Amino acid sequence: MTSSRLGWLRIIGFLEGCSFLLFAITMPLKYIYEMPKPNLYVGMAHGWLFIAYITLVLLVTAKLKWGVKNTFWSLAASLIPFGTFVADKKIFSRYSKG
Repeated sequence: MTSSRLGWLRIIGFLEGCSFLLFAITMPLKYIYEMPKPNLYVGMAHGWLFIAYITLVLLVTAKLKWGVKNTFWSLAASLIPFGTFVADKKIFSRYSKG
């Protein structure tokens, strides 16, 4: 699965989605329990994963010649909780071989 850009997009999309959801745990730790470190680490990881996800969406768009609709929804998915999981199911899996 990791031999193609699309395979990497699916993996990074999953990790980016998980890091987004981890904020549901780390934000209360930061603001209620005054424990900022977990949020710092999750935030940094999420930032790098977000950049990687956007870059891979653009690379896959160019490679597979996606239209505006697939590109828009793939990019928008990174801004919504659970969005990258839905994008994987509705968009990315259609283009995967096997």
